[in-house]
Amino acid sequence: MHTIPVYQPALNGNEREYVNHCLDTGWISSKGEYVNLFEKAFAEYVNVRYSAAVCNGTVALHLALVALGIGTGDEVIVPTLTYIASVNAIVYTGATPVFVDSLPETWQLDPEDVRANITPRTKAIMAVHLYGHPCDMSTLKAIADEHRVFLIEDCAEAIGSRYQDQHMGTFGDISTFSFYGNKTLTTGEGGMIVTSDKTLYERILHLKSQGLAKYRQYWHDIVGYNYRMTNICAAIGLAQLEQVSETLNRKRKLADTYKELLHDTPFKVHPEVGDVYHSYWMVSILVPQVELRDPLREHLAEAGIETRPVFYPVHTMPMYSQKYQLHKVAEDIGWRGINLPSYPALTNEQVHYICDSLKSFWAKS
Repeated sequence: MHTIPVYQPALNGNEREYVNHCLDTGWISSKGEYVNLFEKAFAEYVNVRYSAAVCNGTVALHLALVALGIGTGDEVIVPTLTYIASVNAIVYTGATPVFVDSLPETWQLDPEDVRANITPRTKAIMAVHLYGHPCDMSTLKAIADEHRVFLIEDCAEAIGSRYQDQHMGTFGDISTFSFYGNKTLTTGEGGMIVTSDKTLYERILHLKSQGLAKYRQYWHDIVGYNYRMTNICAAIGLAQLEQVSETLNRKRKLADTYKELLHDTPFKVHPEVGDVYHSYWMVSILVPQVELRDPLREHLAEAGIETRPVFYPVHTMPMYSQKYQLHKVAEDIGWRGINLPSYPALTNEQVHYICDSLKSFWAKS
């Protein structure tokens, strides 16, 4: 058992009160006031016109792609350095993921590699704001506009992140968020789709509720999905959103402390680059040599500190590696990266202990 987990949710607001209200009133499924309250509050926070709550972040991505009409024969450009859900959701639609590399400074999607991989079959670019650092949205939006393709933002890890003082999720035609238990804002399981396009929003509502016709009860006019969020999850989400600014401030302070304590070591903390606000969903480091990562993680585990590897590049996984590809930056980050404990309740004393453990490992190496 780790004494310092890599993540644990902060549930110290109105979560219990709102959930108990759901239980007391009997509104526990997808009907109930908290779904609408959460959707409205989230749209206001991100500064978009519409938001639709769904049961997790993966189905949010799938639904966004389906709403855009993406399917068999289409290509969607996606970073290989991402969580598997970004890519799987593309495959669910019958479309083909086209992997591109990352920028070494920010770890985000490389716009020039995106441009190099656009073909007549390209239907969309999926920008994933990895670990909370924004992608270069000005350049990506210009590329999408130039080639008349959709821009999708996967903001699963980027609640609170900003690019040029604009919240992530407001640059794309459609954007998605995840509220899994280890996210900055959690509902246990849950997700959100946001857009300022009314037609897309109406398509999402139609699709996520079994294709139910709007004006005829129990009449379904398309093949839809049961992707709705429960009232209980939305109640937790609303309580989480009420304290998201405090959570983000605490996580930023943790990241700053890590940076300060590791400044004179060979462990490079994921930086904040450009006119952005990095929300630091996870504080991640790169070890100087690939061979040191696993021994370092074992050393930290023995000290009671849980860590995780940075996501493995998806193009190296069995189901996506039939055709050999080389994405040097993504592979380098994927093999050398470690996620450190990053939860809001982590104390400064614990961060010092983690950094001292990192330094003691290096001193022995």
